[in-house]
Amino acid sequence: MAGIVEHVADVLLPVLICVLLGYFLSLIKARFDTKLFGDLVSNIGYPTLVISHLAKEHIQLSTFALVMVAAGGLVLIFAVLGYAALRILRVPVRAYLGPMMLANVGSVGLPVATLAFGPQGAAVTIGFIAVILAAIFTIGIALPMGKPDLRALAKQPVIYAVLLSLVLMATGWKLPKPIEQSFDILAGLTIPVMLLTLGYSLGTLKLGGLTRAIVLSLVHIVLSAIAAFLITTALGLEGRVQSIVILLCFMPPSAITYLPVARYQPDEAPGVAGFVLVSTLMTLVTLPIVLTFWATG
Repeated sequence: MAGIVEHVADVLLPVLICVLLGYFLSLIKARFDTKLFGDLVSNIGYPTLVISHLAKEHIQLSTFALVMVAAGGLVLIFAVLGYAALRILRVPVRAYLGPMMLANVGSVGLPVATLAFGPQGAAVTIGFIAVILAAIFTIGIALPMGKPDLRALAKQPVIYAVLLSLVLMATGWKLPKPIEQSFDILAGLTIPVMLLTLGYSLGTLKLGGLTRAIVLSLVHIVLSAIAAFLITTALGLEGRVQSIVILLCFMPPSAITYLPVARYQPDEAPGVAGFVLVSTLMTLVTLPIVLTFWATG
């Protein structure tokens, strides 16, 4: 047990320290351009990370396809069960269903899975990132806005990076060495920038409806457990891939889903911010438990 606890600490403490540093920057009101860093990760970090990991065959093509199915299943399960839970709790569906069903597999999931399971953890997480990013720019925007933003989705370089990587995986082609090495260097900026940005963004969120936020966060954890069981059982996942998928099912709501709510449902924005913040803080409890007793790899 002591070895497991030490492993969990080794995985989560570096992530927590980076997030807290970003949060500290927000407290001292340091200059931090979240849009610039967000664009940097979206346009350079994610695409180079995707190609860098998938082109090096850290995961087989058939397994990666299965992972994307698992990610789609996660979104679907949360959509159905989340909708039912929100209706029962009489919480505005258009504002809260996006955060409920779209997990933060990028800023939280990627570094945790990479530290816990190495390159294979990153490769599996990339499949989830591609699917959930697509859902964020369609469902995540359509719910509060009333229609999807397909134009914004088409501008996401990570989508094309995944397609290029699938071609490389299917054909066995390799990138020229200088390009491969440059992608490795650029991919390295992704995780630290995401964690700092997450911490800074959490520090700027205006907390509202604390009781509702706690209740919804607990509901989210329960739905995460149901989703993890259903997905791994239905797809027959085993070994490390199963453990990584289980871990990713317990990621908190994506902070990105707050932005369209703030723009199109401003009255509900503080409550959604509270839900995102409380859920993210609760991962400090849930992720160690999951890594210790379920996603043991």
